[in-house]
Amino acid sequence: MDYANILVSTDLGEASPDRVRLAADLARRFDATLTGAAARQVPAPIPVRDAGDTIDSEERNEAKVREILEQARALFERSAGDGIRTEWHAALAKPVTHLVEQARTADLVVVGRRGPGDEDTGGLVVPPGPVLMEVGRPVLVAPPRLVQVKGARIVVAWKDTPEARRAVTAALPFLREADEVFVATVGDDAEHHGAEAVARHLRRHGAPATPHLMRPVRQESDDILEFAQGREADLIVMGAFGRSRLREWIFGGFTRDALERCPVCCLMSH
Repeated sequence: MDYANILVSTDLGEASPDRVRLAADLARRFDATLTGAAARQVPAPIPVRDAGDTIDSEERNEAKVREILEQARALFERSAGDGIRTEWHAALAKPVTHLVEQARTADLVVVGRRGPGDEDTGGLVVPPGPVLMEVGRPVLVAPPRLVQVKGARIVVAWKDTPEARRAVTAALPFLREADEVFVATVGDDAEHHGAEAVARHLRRHGAPATPHLMRPVRQESDDILEFAQGREADLIVMGAFGRSRLREWIFGGFTRDALERCPVCCLMSH
C-alpha cells in the first residue's frame, strides 16, 4: 500500500488552510500528488413572474458560486505551497457527492473535524461522517488547527472487524515509518481479538508494533483516548462503524467520539 494521490477537502472556513498544509506535508513525505476538491450547488432562483428575471437570477447565482470556488482554489494553491504535484477539481454539485466522486482515484482522503464555532463559510464544508460511509477509501480526519501529522507514535484501536482490518492495511505507509506502534484492544475478552497476531503481522511489514490488552475502565473511546494520550500518540488508526437511517448517519460510540472530540488525527476506514 502506497499513497500516490492524496485528496483534500477544501473550503473557505478558518480550519481549511491548515488542513491543506497538513495534506501537502503528507504529499511531500510520500511523494504523492495532492488533489484539492471543492463543490457547491447553485441555489435555485427565487420564483418570479418574469422569465427573464428568473434567467438573470440563475446566472447571478451561478456566477457567485463560481467566484466562491475560485476563492477556494486560490486558498488551496496558496496553502499547498511549492515542491509537490497538485491538481484541482471543482464542480457545481453537492460537496459530499463531488468529494466521493473524486476519491475514486485517491489513496487517502483528508477531511476536517469541525471545531466549536467553525463556520460553513461559502457552503463548501464537507462533514466527515457521510464521507466515511460513502467514500470506499481510507479517510484521515484532522482536528482543527493542526498542520502536520508525524505518525511517530501510533495507536491502532483494534477490533477484529472488516473495518479495522481495512484501516490497518490502509495505514501501512504510516505504520512502517513510525517509532512506536501500539495495537490496543479493550474488553473483558480482549485476548480473543487477535491484537498479538496483528502486531506480529505488522512487524513483518517493518512496523515496530506491540500488543496492548486493556480491561475496560470506562467506555471504550475514553479508554483508548486516555491510552493514546499517555503514549503521546499523534495518530489513531481505527475502523469506522456506522449505518444509515434514511438521511441520517448513525455512528457507534467510538466512531462518534472520534469525529466529535479526538484531539489527534484519526485514520479511519469503513
